[in-house]
Amino acid sequence: MIQADSQVVSIITINYNGWRDTCEMIASFRRYETYPYEMIVVDNASSGDDVERITELCPDVKLIRSERNLGFAGGNNLGLPHTMGEYVFFLNNDVVIKAPILQTLVDCLSTGRWGGVSPCIEFFYHPEEIQYYGCTEMTPVTLRHTIEPFDPSRRDDFLHPHETEVLHGCAMMVRRDVIDRVGPMFEGYFLFYEEFDWSLRMRQAGYKLFYEPRAVVYHKEGATIVKQTPLREYYLRRARVMYARRNVRGFRRWLSCLYLLGVVMPGKIVGHLKNRRPDLAAAVWRGTWSGLFASITIRR
Repeated sequence: MIQADSQVVSIITINYNGWRDTCEMIASFRRYETYPYEMIVVDNASSGDDVERITELCPDVKLIRSERNLGFAGGNNLGLPHTMGEYVFFLNNDVVIKAPILQTLVDCLSTGRWGGVSPCIEFFYHPEEIQYYGCTEMTPVTLRHTIEPFDPSRRDDFLHPHETEVLHGCAMMVRRDVIDRVGPMFEGYFLFYEEFDWSLRMRQAGYKLFYEPRAVVYHKEGATIVKQTPLREYYLRRARVMYARRNVRGFRRWLSCLYLLGVVMPGKIVGHLKNRRPDLAAAVWRGTWSGLFASITIRR
């Protein structure tokens, strides 16, 4: 077992056929970050020469190669045993920083009040727009968010630090003792909803979560999972049903599943067919039914 070091932040990032983004992210930390950190890159069975490229361009990182694609949670969990920091920063490979951020996030968690923190996340190609400024837990049954939509004309209103119910999977720092108590992320989703599930488990264990806008990362959203693809639709619909089965309690669980199958699925299918995308409609059908029967048990 690796001894935790309170003076180091362990950064875990997943690479999947995206060595250029991964190396750009690492380069931005080399350029701007001043707080001690270690970089753990988990290659999630890339099909090309990503491992060789990263090894050549970033020889100082810890590179872990998976023989199969373990998904978002599985890849991050694979990197956990190789970390030495008291704080673990889970970071998408398609982000960059333009100023130091780790000290600000560590200061937040070092008070002991907060179990996890996410920075402000701005879109890389449209930095005037904020992607993440805190998030509310999804409503029961419909699993919708009630957070106020971002308004560019009131940008400063979204830059106030506050407690949040959900961390953002793109960038979230969690104390090691919290991970030890709550356990790692549930790997059954493969893609999507992992941070919602994990954030809920942290809060159920008594930990509070925080949004810290003084730290900012810039996200090239869609670099790994492109929107409007059957892959994305399949795993998004699958994860939503699985989340309902895992986390909605009592009679509301069945209402939520019925809503997802009887209202959301038909609506999405009809919408895709109208847009002449039968491939997306089929992905919605397959993903929804897969989520209804997929295992929702954490394997220890």
